[in-house]
Amino acid sequence: MNSPSIEQSVLSLPKPERAHLVHLLLDSLDAPSETEIQDIWLSEARRRADDIDSGKVSLVSGEQLEREVQALFK
Repeated sequence: MNSPSIEQSVLSLPKPERAHLVHLLLDSLDAPSETEIQDIWLSEARRRADDIDSGKVSLVSGEQLEREVQALFK
């Protein structure tokens, strides 16, 4: 199916169905691609590693983290 025939088919749909398709299409334009998502996560991982390496943050054990979280809920 080519673009003009898709356009004709879509334009012949009832208004609520066209509105639904418009919403889906607009959402698809805003969503980042898999590559963009991977780049974002890689950047975040590098930032966190830099924070650790520079001493900006310190690591805690899983047990220590759990104690701190539990203390927040008391």
